[in-house]
Amino acid sequence: MFDSVRVRLTFWYTGVLALVLILLAVVTYLFYARDISQRIDSNLFELSDAFTTTFHAELGQQTSPDAVKSAAREAMVEHRFRDTVFTLLGVDGEVLASSLELPALGGSSKEQIGPEIFRSDSFRSLVTGSLRGPAALLRNVDGGKSGLRAYLRPLNVGSHSYRLVVMQSLHPRRELLEDVRNTYLWIIPIVLILASVGGYFLARKSLAPVVAMAIQAQSMGAQNLQGRLAVPNRRDELGQLALSFNQLLERLEQTFERQRRFISDASHELRTPVAILRGETDVTLSRSDRSPEEYRESLAILRDESQRLMHIIEDLFTLTRADAGQYPVALREFYLDELVGEVLHQARSLVIPKQIVLTSSIEPELLFRGDEALLRRLLLNLLQNAIKHTPAGGTIHLKAGKDANQFLVSVTDSGPGIPPDLHERIFERFFRVDKARTRSESDSGGAGLGLSIARWIAEAHDGRLVVSRSDSTGSTFTATFPIKDAKAMPAPVS
Repeated sequence: MFDSVRVRLTFWYTGVLALVLILLAVVTYLFYARDISQRIDSNLFELSDAFTTTFHAELGQQTSPDAVKSAAREAMVEHRFRDTVFTLLGVDGEVLASSLELPALGGSSKEQIGPEIFRSDSFRSLVTGSLRGPAALLRNVDGGKSGLRAYLRPLNVGSHSYRLVVMQSLHPRRELLEDVRNTYLWIIPIVLILASVGGYFLARKSLAPVVAMAIQAQSMGAQNLQGRLAVPNRRDELGQLALSFNQLLERLEQTFERQRRFISDASHELRTPVAILRGETDVTLSRSDRSPEEYRESLAILRDESQRLMHIIEDLFTLTRADAGQYPVALREFYLDELVGEVLHQARSLVIPKQIVLTSSIEPELLFRGDEALLRRLLLNLLQNAIKHTPAGGTIHLKAGKDANQFLVSVTDSGPGIPPDLHERIFERFFRVDKARTRSESDSGGAGLGLSIARWIAEAHDGRLVVSRSDSTGSTFTATFPIKDAKAMPAPVS
């Protein structure tokens, strides 16, 4: 049951509301009880003052004990209230007069108060305390159903000192507080039930889009990533969630599409050399009367195709490790101009069969920090791509230098050029501008991975590789790398 977010939200909401209501009820009850107690005490003070005034008016100038008792009874008659008791105590604490001796008022009282209150321990304790000093006392005494609140004050008549005790029943206070408690005990559960039911439906309605998203997402897979979640409101949190999920689906769809195309192209590229190897082997083994020259020619074909197959597999392995972020980039300082010179020397043997003129312009003292082996591979890939697409007798120019904030390496050929709409696609894996061309003897056997690897190498060094120029006179590939302080460069990746 608690696995549902709606149920958990409802329980949390109901629990917090219950805590708030209970806390509010307790605080309200305590304040209300204190206020009632203060009102009872204030009422006792007022009754004692009123009784004292009437008592002295009835007594006049008399001071005899009988006159005191008579004045006290007259005052009690004038101040008769239901659930209120007036008592006059003598010097030794004996009861001289009490309103309990008067006839009962008309109408039934909720509580019958009898003379037994004078025999209770709490009342005797009150009287004993009053004999120790002239100060007034305010205490609870036992009696009736719920006890009484008693106020004792001195009452002086001439040279004699008496005690006036005004007592008021606490039963109405208890009944009133019980009504308040019962009201809370009924209202709080009803409010919680209504709030929990309403909260559950509100949570269910609020989370309905999430449930719909989950149902729609469960129906999606690698074969149907074209679907997208509905976005009812783009401005709220659920709309933002749906937009983020749709963007994730878009990226996944692109990734799966690239993976499918990559696998299809890789299978196609690997099928050709494998078919040649198998076909040449079958032809060689079909006849037993071949001459040594024929065997040597077949072995040469097998060697070339094996080298091509090995080159494709190495490129695929490089790109796979690069995509997984597991290719080690060993950073160290070296001179870029020396590396470009070495690559240029290696490439001269590649341009001889096509009689291509290879020129260069290299600035000296290009101190660079990076992976020397990867930079060498980038340059060789760019030169091999230029040699492949440069016609016989053409020219290739290699340039290396730097400006204020970056290193620049460019390779310019005199090939047929690349259409503008394909300037980015040529860096895709296995992509060729001319898909119908066949592999010639001068072709190095590339599989369309060289430029992809070259761009990854540039990006691994925080650089860029772009087609900076391409028209009918040729193309220029330019790689740029930011110039960084050697101290700020990251440590080599092992």
